[in-house]
Amino acid sequence: MMSKGFPRSSASPSDRLIDALLAAPARLGRVRILAVDGPSGAGKSTLAAQVADRLRARGCRTELVSTDAFATWDDPVAWWPRLVDGVLRPLADGVDGAYRRMDWSTGTPRPGELVRVPVPDVLVLEGVSSGRASVRPLLSHLCWLSGGSAAQRLARAVARDGEAAYAELSRWQRFERGWFAVDGTPEAADTRLS
Repeated sequence: MMSKGFPRSSASPSDRLIDALLAAPARLGRVRILAVDGPSGAGKSTLAAQVADRLRARGCRTELVSTDAFATWDDPVAWWPRLVDGVLRPLADGVDGAYRRMDWSTGTPRPGELVRVPVPDVLVLEGVSSGRASVRPLLSHLCWLSGGSAAQRLARAVARDGEAAYAELSRWQRFERGWFAVDGTPEAADTRLS
C-alpha cells in the first residue's frame, strides 16, 4: 500500500501528473488508477510508459495495461467487459488479474498470449477509451493528451503502424472523434496535455 512518504518532484509534466495521482485516493480497492486517454497518435503510449517507469523509480508497484491489447479495427470500444472482468474486478478484490492480448501477427486479430496483472499500487490504463465514463468513478486521475492536429496525429500513427494502415487509421480517427464527443472524455480530464 502506498503512503504519503513517496518522494515528490515537479520537474516535468509527467512528474506533476504523478504527484496529482499519488495525492488522490485509491478507488479500485487499494489500487490507484491513472487513465491516459486521447486520440490515436497523440503520444499516450510514450507518456504512459514514462509515467510507469517514474512511478516504479519512486517505489510504487505499477502495472501498465494498454487498450491496444484489446481493441481491433472492427471493435474499437465494445471489448471493455473483458478488461473489467479480467483485470479491474480481480484487482478491486486484491487478486491478480489477467487478459488475452490481441495477436495481430497474421494480419487478422485473434486472442493471443495470456498477460497476468499482479495487484499493483498503481494501474496505468493507456489508450483510446481508457478514461471512458463508465470507469471514471474508479479512476484516481484522468489525463487527456491531445497530441496536436488530426493531420499530425495521423502522420505519427502511420509512421508507427505503416502506410498499409493509413485507411484504417483514417477511419479510426473519424470514429474516435465521435466517441470522445459523446463520452466527454476531454472535458472530464483532471489533467490536459497537448
